[in-house]
Amino acid sequence: MLKTLGVAGAALGTGSVISSPSLGAKAPKGSGKNNQNPWIYAFTIGDVEAWSISDGFLDIGQGLNLMYPESERGEMKKALEERFEPTSSLQMYINILVLRRDKEVIIFDAGFGIVDHPDRGWLIEGLERIGIKRADVTAAFLSHTHGDHMAGFIAPDETPMFPNAAIYSTPEERSFWMQKTHDFSRTKRDRKALDRMVEVAQKRFELLASQIQPSPTGSEMFGGLVTVEDGFGHSPGHAMYRISSAGETLLNITDIAHSDILMFRNPKWVIGWDHDMGQAVETRRRVFKQAALQRTPCFGFHVPWPGLGGIVQRGSEESYDWAPRRLFWG
Repeated sequence: MLKTLGVAGAALGTGSVISSPSLGAKAPKGSGKNNQNPWIYAFTIGDVEAWSISDGFLDIGQGLNLMYPESERGEMKKALEERFEPTSSLQMYINILVLRRDKEVIIFDAGFGIVDHPDRGWLIEGLERIGIKRADVTAAFLSHTHGDHMAGFIAPDETPMFPNAAIYSTPEERSFWMQKTHDFSRTKRDRKALDRMVEVAQKRFELLASQIQPSPTGSEMFGGLVTVEDGFGHSPGHAMYRISSAGETLLNITDIAHSDILMFRNPKWVIGWDHDMGQAVETRRRVFKQAALQRTPCFGFHVPWPGLGGIVQRGSEESYDWAPRRLFWG
């Protein structure tokens, strides 16, 4: 098999882009418009087929008002300007990692689901385009319960989107949202929205109760293909996933970074959505340091599609760059 050198130094299989619908064709479900950009990227990890499927993107109007500490927003603005990025909003991607090995079809998070919105809700159409039906998905990992990760596990008729899949969540994540009282003292989230977040999370866990299975950190699953790792901080039981196959590795860092610039430039810069901002910083510092030192290929949920790249240290300081992997198609 032809291999290409991954950005972070370990080989991953050659990738290929599957473009979105051609002119006049049907756009991804829920997109409300024709989209001419690529949105499915195929590659391999060892002997495993893999895809990055875009579920869309976000343009957050709060911009740097969502970032902390407030005293360093000027430095954040400068970092964005250096990379020719807008400073009036925060732009994020929604990248879903999909694996197939033999009869196992595994997805990591599920995006927004089937929604009537021009910028999101493309996962199901993407799966269909690579020949995977909803009933074919055998396993899914829920990194945490925020809407852009969990909503897609519920179909519009409030039945499970992937009826034959076991859905794995850390015990800490599920137990926090299902308990009667909740400590939100270490987040900057809008207090008015928190009660609704709890209500929605509990309802979704109840709808998926027959499928949810605990996957504690350290769990090695599917013969070592997937290892669940501690990414706590962004949510109480936020998980990351290390995929290993035939000597190749990909670390899915999920939501420990929401910007391919800000959190990498300074891991102490945090987004107000983090549940425990201090813990989120410590997790990010640990993961970035290790990934940069070991030159680990990574996958990010919110970095530019297709989310593949590596973490590179900037000089001698605790500062990093996200180095996107070169794309191939054919």
